[in-house]
Amino acid sequence: MRLARAVLLLLALAASACLQRAASDPNALIVSLSNGPNNLDPRFGTDDASARVHQLIFDNFMELDEHLRVVPRLAASLEHPDPLTWVATLRRGVRFHDGHELTADDVVFTFGQMIDPAFVSPRKGGYRELKSVEARDPYTIVFTLKQPFASFPINLVMPILPKGAPADFREHPVGTGPYRFVHYAVDDRIELAAYDRYWDGAPKNSGVVLKIVPDDVMRGLELKKGTMDLVVNDLAPDIVHQMRTDPDLQVVEGPGVDYQYIGLNLRDPKLKDVRVRQALACAIDRQAIVEYLRRGLAMPANGMLSPLSWAAATGLPNFDHDPSRARALLDEAGYPDPDGDGPQPRLSLSLKVSNSEFNRLQSSVIQQNLREVGIELDVRTYEFATLYADVLSGNFQLFTLQWTAGALADPDILRRVFHSKQAPPVGFNRGRYANPQVDALLDEAGSIQDESRRLALYADVQRIIAADVPYVGLWYKTNVAVAQARLTGIRLTPLAEFTFLKDVARTAAAAN
Repeated sequence: MRLARAVLLLLALAASACLQRAASDPNALIVSLSNGPNNLDPRFGTDDASARVHQLIFDNFMELDEHLRVVPRLAASLEHPDPLTWVATLRRGVRFHDGHELTADDVVFTFGQMIDPAFVSPRKGGYRELKSVEARDPYTIVFTLKQPFASFPINLVMPILPKGAPADFREHPVGTGPYRFVHYAVDDRIELAAYDRYWDGAPKNSGVVLKIVPDDVMRGLELKKGTMDLVVNDLAPDIVHQMRTDPDLQVVEGPGVDYQYIGLNLRDPKLKDVRVRQALACAIDRQAIVEYLRRGLAMPANGMLSPLSWAAATGLPNFDHDPSRARALLDEAGYPDPDGDGPQPRLSLSLKVSNSEFNRLQSSVIQQNLREVGIELDVRTYEFATLYADVLSGNFQLFTLQWTAGALADPDILRRVFHSKQAPPVGFNRGRYANPQVDALLDEAGSIQDESRRLALYADVQRIIAADVPYVGLWYKTNVAVAQARLTGIRLTPLAEFTFLKDVARTAAAAN
């Protein structure tokens, strides 16, 4: 199936000719979305497509820098005078698309709804520690917590809405971002116009058309035809590889933080033994997966936090591809090879994955890797919803999923994933990992104010977890954009945000 799709793509690309651009304005950018947004209101739309649109229409109160540290955006500063209080000062002169100035009232309205018992939003879980948010004056906001929580600023990375934004705000969203909302043709396109009064400098293009194209082969065809300007992270590695030789296109890469892993059920009798888990990690050839399946668009992962993160620890216990070590660990764990070079396995396990083409191919590689050390792996593919329900209920031995950039922005994710009290539905400890030492370190790290001590605690947590192997890390994703060669200003952030689009321009020759 994969080969057939690739052949069809090559034939279609060879036969295609430049077609008329879909946008009448030659200075507007046509950018791909793989699916339509669930909700253009940031209070409710938390899917990836919605977030990308929000990044263009709105500004976040705080943002993440290249090391995933929380830094001011609409806020000019953020101070922490005592363990329960955070005080933010607003930038002055920022205006919404309807012309009115951003003030503390808009910020209080946005965050106040997150702690309003009558308000329902999927974002509310991040604000359990927030007791109140108040305006001290038109440009000063005071956040008061119920208890100390050092990671609270990550929850301020949130788009700011105008005070009184109505229930139907998603139909006509108004923000302070570089683009104004114009029109949404459902499942077809979203049209945005440049906001010339944008506080951080007017966009270098006249607008953005977000064109919804669900199939990555079709996205590749539209790039080749010239009817699409730019695709970010929505092309299969094989297609990106084919397009590198096209002189009319450019490929821009940047390190990312998305993390793909194998989750293990530590309540399973076989997987309770750390030696079995370590053997799995030694058996899997991550470098081969990165080189051949990902076409180099990833780097082998060792730990949940990407090296880009300010909190990522160094010197973690590592389990590189080493079949001999894997076999020795299985021997120690009481799983000797029953028949030498014969067909009988040492033990059998099952792996649940989603039915995407890449996951099926990757699972075949993992299956072969494990077979080489005597582990028989039964790979079972599911629709994502079914897979995810099984993962949440603990109905698995092994599963493969991917943590995306937004979830990995703060090291508090380690608590949500590995603290023994964070099993679903409370948190994300789906494998039911339990280590009292890790619990104690995470509890202290979440409450202390000394950042150097906090960093040391998170480093200790990462080293213990790496040795315990509740996850087998596979790879960190490399962000990649494929674009028309005449575009300038393409710069990918670790989170692959669309905010860079305001700085993208088309050379004069490409506008003709």
